[in-house]
Parts: sequence; structure tokens; C-alpha cells
Amino acid sequence: MGDKTQTHPGAAGRAVAADHPASLRNVVLVGHSGSGKTTLVEALALTAGAVNRAGRVEDGGTVSDYDEIEQRQQRSVQLSLVPLEWDGIKVNVLDTPGYADFVGELRAGLRAADAALFVVSASDGVDGSTRMVWEECAAVGMPRAIVVTHLEAARADFEEMTRVCAETFGGDDPDAVLPLYLPLHGPQGPDGHAPVTGLVGLLSQKLFDYSSGERKESEPGPEQLPDMTQARNRLIEGIISESEDETLMDRYLGGEQVEVKTLIEDLERAVARGSFFPVLAAAPAAAGARQGIGTVELLELITRGFPTPFEHPTPGVTTIDGTPREIKPCDIDGPLVAEVVKTSSDPYVGRISLVRVFSGVLRPDQTVHVSGHGMTDRGHEDHDLDERIGALSMPFGKQQRPVPQAVAGDLVCVAKLTRAETGDTLSAKDDPLVMEPWRMPDPLLPLAIQAHSKADEDKLSQGLARLVAEDPTMRLEQNQDTHQVVLWCLGEAHADVALERLRTRYGVQVDVVPHRVSLRETFAHRSAGRGRHVKQSGGHGQYAICEIEVEPLPGGSGIEFVDKVVGGAVPRQFIPSVEKGVRAQAARGVAAGHPLIDVRVTLLDGKAHSVDSSDAAFQTAGALALREAAAEARIHLLEPVAEVSVLVGDDYVGAVMSDLSGRRGRVLGTEQTAGGRTVIRAEVPEIEIGRYAVDLRSLSHGTARFDRRYVRHEPMPAQVAEKVREQARDS
Repeated sequence: MGDKTQTHPGAAGRAVAADHPASLRNVVLVGHSGSGKTTLVEALALTAGAVNRAGRVEDGGTVSDYDEIEQRQQRSVQLSLVPLEWDGIKVNVLDTPGYADFVGELRAGLRAADAALFVVSASDGVDGSTRMVWEECAAVGMPRAIVVTHLEAARADFEEMTRVCAETFGGDDPDAVLPLYLPLHGPQGPDGHAPVTGLVGLLSQKLFDYSSGERKESEPGPEQLPDMTQARNRLIEGIISESEDETLMDRYLGGEQVEVKTLIEDLERAVARGSFFPVLAAAPAAAGARQGIGTVELLELITRGFPTPFEHPTPGVTTIDGTPREIKPCDIDGPLVAEVVKTSSDPYVGRISLVRVFSGVLRPDQTVHVSGHGMTDRGHEDHDLDERIGALSMPFGKQQRPVPQAVAGDLVCVAKLTRAETGDTLSAKDDPLVMEPWRMPDPLLPLAIQAHSKADEDKLSQGLARLVAEDPTMRLEQNQDTHQVVLWCLGEAHADVALERLRTRYGVQVDVVPHRVSLRETFAHRSAGRGRHVKQSGGHGQYAICEIEVEPLPGGSGIEFVDKVVGGAVPRQFIPSVEKGVRAQAARGVAAGHPLIDVRVTLLDGKAHSVDSSDAAFQTAGALALREAAAEARIHLLEPVAEVSVLVGDDYVGAVMSDLSGRRGRVLGTEQTAGGRTVIRAEVPEIEIGRYAVDLRSLSHGTARFDRRYVRHEPMPAQVAEKVREQARDS
């Protein structure tokens, strides 16, 4: 790596295609917002010849909106594919959002890729969410490399950032994280800042100067040799320690010179198997430059050091009935197995699905079986149907370029999949299969909405269905207790994007309303009530009288109805009517309009009329009796309580526990986990954690995450209950 002196661009303006998995590389870019991922992708596209000048894609004399602010903002919150070609290798670059709210797009990118490139800003460092993604990749053995950007910043320090990366990502073996290149600095300016003009190749021992706008190779001068030699020796030792040749280290320490070719081969193998993580340097291209600093070196690493799709194990595959199916990795001749990793809508083309092909070959106008995907709780219906796909294409700026097929290992955009959603499996219609779904984070920020007008109300249902079809991290809830439509999101930015897409894509204007939790009511003590429903207005009247007793029960008991009528005071055929009336009133509530639970209602006595008594009359009497009993009793307002588990760095444990206590939470315990983190378990009223997804992120600087599950309803403190009742009266 580092020996090339010229670019090997692909032809700008044509779709990049691959006919064999060996000529494919799939890499996902990971990093926090502002780390320079999108700028780096554009620089790689420029160097590879996919675009003709920085930020522009030319097509038949028209210029696409590659550099427009609107498109940049769109790419910053969603997964995007940029196919390149370098040295006869097709490189699918997946650019992921850096915002924590769009981690679903990031997970989709990790699913579709075979290697990850972590983009770290030399001026901003490594944030907590990037550390967590690194750990996710480590858990599955995904090959990784690190590229340090923003080297042009005045406070950028590549050496210090390399040390931070080694400490952060190296774990017990910091020598597995070492630079392949050092920045080459030009003369100092008046402000004392020496700009980066190129790179020093540690293995090749060459200088690569980009100051002219083109990459030029030269020999190092005496001033570069000391730093280069020291870094080179450490790099060689790091590579040799990962070599499969166990004698190589002894020979090296014995003074034997190891050939550069051998070092590069060992480096490539170590990177591909995920045991060595090289650090590279990059800076954006200067105005009018053909190449950005470090882009050639990065493309060499991707094409020569990152694994082919053959080395990516196929996720678990089963038949529709759940029988495991053995699928060879990236088998062109195997059964068709592909997965929708992203769904988006185009105003002209319609729905476009980004698909990763894991086995077989996907062709245009093919009829495929769509199956998946077990997320009915999030508003996604399960699929088991056949669909005819439309054209296959590759993105080129805002346009789609047709391709004849997509072989195993490739990524492709598929048109006209009207039913398939993100996470669904595509397979042959006569051999339907389903892939094991990837893990998606639970959306924990509720957004209650309602249609802005009658016209919006007519379009709301369809707009919401399309919205959640695109985004499996979003959950749609039609709450039967509060009668609210709730979109559960990952954070405020996620919610804002959802509202904007509803408005601009689907023409639905909605209003955000306060989210209500599902409260309950119960009796605090025993009480009695009498229901009298007697009316006479000519002809048949209405006559029903019943007397009941109500007593509280333990939590979780529901409504228990007991018949203790003696002597036929209430005819047997009307006792179920009383129970129906009681249960109907309990569902409507007896104090603040919330369902009544955990009580025993005992029917003691009553009266009937031989002509005027009826089912409806005794239902009404039962409801009246329950309301009278409630008027004579103290009613507890019950609130839902959730068990919350927070995974947080040890530095923030105290702040998180204090915050939970301020939310009326009861800490149940803590548990130490790996990586200097702690799991805090607590029970917290749900009314207090409506915005906890946002508040916890702020409190922990984005390093903590949590989950929650409902455990029970329990009495609300008197002062809080009174506020809720006042709000109910005001509304």
C-alpha cells in the first residue's frame, strides 16, 4: 500500500457494475456528526473519477445538486450509497448519519457492509456513540480502519489523535491501532500553523505531496527521517505481531530485514480478519484539485486490505416455517437471498429499496418472494407474498443509472417494490426464505400528533403507514386508552425529520399535542352505592334499582363482579345486565375519566318491575350505583410505573442516579459491566420519563442508553394527582 503514483478512476457518468464478488468491496463510514464523512465520500468520488469536480456530478450537460444544502441535509440523516471504481474493483461506500437519533440507518449500513471505516475529526476527537459502534463491530469481528480528518484545522494534532484512537479502540492491545502514514507539513504561516500538504508513507518510505493539486511521489529528506523511522519500526513490529508466520518476529528481532511486500501482505490479512486497525490521514481537496490528501491511500487500503464479500458470513437463514437453511457465503449459483436495508421515496420514481444481495443473482423484472419481519408492535405488518420488481439501478447524485443485474455481495437500488419494507427478505418465489433480522434500537421518545385539518385527517393514515415502512426504528401506536396517535422516535431530531417528511413527501400537516400516559383509578377503601333508574312516560317505562358494595383489591386484579342477591330481588336474567353496566362505567372512569381497576363489586340487593324492567334499565342502574359509590369514596389515581435499565459510563453514574431520584424514581440496584460502565436499574413513573431519551443523552454527553418496560400501576402522590385532575377539569 502506498506505492501507486497515479489514480485509477472509474468513468464519470456511467453506472459502476460488478460481475463477480471478488471484484466488490462494501465499506460503511462511521463517525459523529461533523467528523467529515460526507466530505470524505465526495473526495473519494472525485479521486476515483465518479465525479468530474468537487461536489458536482455531471450528466449530459446537466449538473446535479450534489453540493446543494438541501441534499446535504438529507444525506446527513439517512444512509446513502455512493458506488466507485478503483483498480477494477467496485467499491460501495455507505455514508451513515452521525446523529445518534438515526442509529437505525447506521445499523442498516453495518448490516450491508463487509468492513467499517471510522472517521475521526482531529479537532473534535472520539465521542461516546462512536465508541459504542466500535464495540458492536468488535462483537461480530467486522474489519475496521480509522481515518483522521480535519488535519487542516489549526488545533489538529495527528500524533495526539492517533494516541487517543489507540487508547480508545485498541483495548488491551494499543499496538493493534497504528498509523500507516504521517502528515507532511508545509512551511509555517504567519500564525505559526503549518498546513498539511501531503503524507509520509511508513512502509514505502516515500513522500506523497498533494500541494500542487496532484499526488506526486518523492524521497524523504533528512528532516523527515527520525520521526518516520521511529513510527515505521513500531508499525513493522505491530504488523509482524499479527503475522501468521510465527518465526517472522524472531527473525526481525535478530536483525533480518523483512521485505515490504511481505509486510503489506501480512497487513492486508490482519486488516481483513479484524485483528489490526490501521490509522490513515485525510484532508479535503483544495479548490480545483483532482485529489484530496489521503484519498488515494484510502482507496488502496479499501481495495487491497478490506475483505471481499466472500469473507462475510451470511446471516442466519430459514425457510418460512423456521427450518434452518445452510447458505454458502456469497454464492452466485446459490438460491436468491437478498435483504432490503433501506426504503425511501422518490417524487418521480416512487418507492426505491436499497438491497444487499447475499446469495444468487437479482435481475430486473424478476418475481421474488417477500418475507418478514416480526415488528407488528411497531406498525410493520408481517409479509409473506410475491412481488414483481422493477428496474435495478445504481445512484449517481440524484439520478439512478440502470444496471443489468446484481450478483451476490453487491448492493443495488430496486424500483417498484410496493409492499417490501426495510428488513424484509427477497428470495425466489418457488424457494421462499427469510433472514434473521438485525437488531434495531427501541424508540423511546413519544410524539403525540393529530391531523391539522379534515383534509389532513383523510391522508394521515396512509402517510403514517408509508413513513414507518421506510423507518423500522419508528413505532406507530394507536393508544386505546388515551385515544392518541403516537409516533415513538429515537430523539428530537428523529421526530423533526418525521414531521417534515409527513409534510413534504406525503402532504400531511399535523399538530403535536402533549403526550398522555395511560392513568387508572381505584377505590382507596370500601364504599357502597345505590343505582335507581325509574322513568314513566306513558306506555312501557324503565325500572331498575340495584345496591352494590365496592372494595379495593391488590394491584393486577382487574374488575371482579360478585353476585350476592338473595330472594330474587334482582331477577337472574338481569344480573349480567348490572355487571355489564358496572364494567362499562368502570371503563369510562368514575373520577377523572380514567379506567377503574383493581376493585371487587358485589351486587347485594335491588328491585325490579314485571313490565318496565329491562336489560338496558339494569345496565344504567349498575352504572349509576358505581358512580354513587365513587362519590362517597376516596379515589386513588394510579400511574404506570416502568422499570428502567440505564447503561452509563462510570463518570456519569452519580448524575444519572440523582436525576432518577428527581423523577420520583426508586433505584433497585447497580451492576458493573465491561468498559468502565454501569447498569442502573430503577422503577420510575412513566409520566416522569416522557423525554428521558433526550434528557439522558444531554446528561451523559451521548454516552448512555436505556430501555424500559411496564411493570404495574400504583397510586400517584396526592399533590401530583391533584395537578392531573386540575388539568382534566381545565380541558
